[in-house]
Amino acid sequence: MKIDTSLTMPQLPEGLSKAGLQFTLATEEDFEDIMAMSKDIYGGLDYLPTRYTSWLQEANRTVILARKQGKVIALESVVVIDNGETMLVEGLRVAPQERGKGVAGVLLRFCSELVKSKFPEVKVTRLTRDDTLGPKDFQKYRIITKQGILLVRFRAEDLKQRLSELGLGGEIHSTNASPARLDHTAIHKLYLMSDVMQGVLPHATIIQDWQPFKILPSNMAILLKKDIDWMVDDVSVPTVASLCTFPFRVPIGDDWYYLNIDMFGKNLDLARQQFLCHLQRHTATLKGHVMCQIFLDPPLWKHMVEFCQSTLGVELVKEYTEQCVVESDVI
Repeated sequence: MKIDTSLTMPQLPEGLSKAGLQFTLATEEDFEDIMAMSKDIYGGLDYLPTRYTSWLQEANRTVILARKQGKVIALESVVVIDNGETMLVEGLRVAPQERGKGVAGVLLRFCSELVKSKFPEVKVTRLTRDDTLGPKDFQKYRIITKQGILLVRFRAEDLKQRLSELGLGGEIHSTNASPARLDHTAIHKLYLMSDVMQGVLPHATIIQDWQPFKILPSNMAILLKKDIDWMVDDVSVPTVASLCTFPFRVPIGDDWYYLNIDMFGKNLDLARQQFLCHLQRHTATLKGHVMCQIFLDPPLWKHMVEFCQSTLGVELVKEYTEQCVVESDVI
């Protein structure tokens, strides 16, 4: 489906206009072209192959492709959240031969204009990054919050053996309380019917698998449709909360999985408890290799690394990096 660019965005920069960029809505038929374009993203750990089809079905999400001479050279996904006030930008992909030519900026501008034409109440563009922000970034964006990123790797069978040896008590838990998994009723009560989560969440923001949401009923409706384990240390007065995305396959090889855990709060012991409970629940039926990514309060990162290496015996994949939620006003 071709989009009439003359109606939805300003004049393209001269160089790119001559290059003949065309913009189309993404379809299931474009899947193989997109995978070919982005096969080396994240060292083979790209989440897009797993998410692409579901993205096309999401309400308020627009997935746009940029084409050059009919060939897909870039992708951008934009979803409207926060009661229609925020445009969340995700999934930027640019073909290797087109990087550094300004294609990403033009594609984002096109997507922004298209979304504003459909959702005129949008006020803010928000995105989540894991690279180092430079002076130009600070001119464009303001930082909303940061989380440390801890990436570890292990064989599911080895971890299950280690967890069996340790148990879920004794030396691992220094308190008698066990983490509580939340059902939909409990989630509504904690997140929407009280303000107790305001002090637990960074900048009162739920960050789930790289997506930042304000605590609003419309956003909770989005989150509750997903396969997520919600957990807190105390259902009455929580200190630490976590959201665990169910494991999904990644195309790095056979029997490779990704497990993402978003952790909120500053108590190390309680964070470790919930981390262990998520690991035990979500690796019990897995066979093969698991890349586990934990997002947590930056001061906890070093201590959690020590716990992962010395107690669990898992491998640290990379040194400290940060997940930064940034935003800018829509003009």
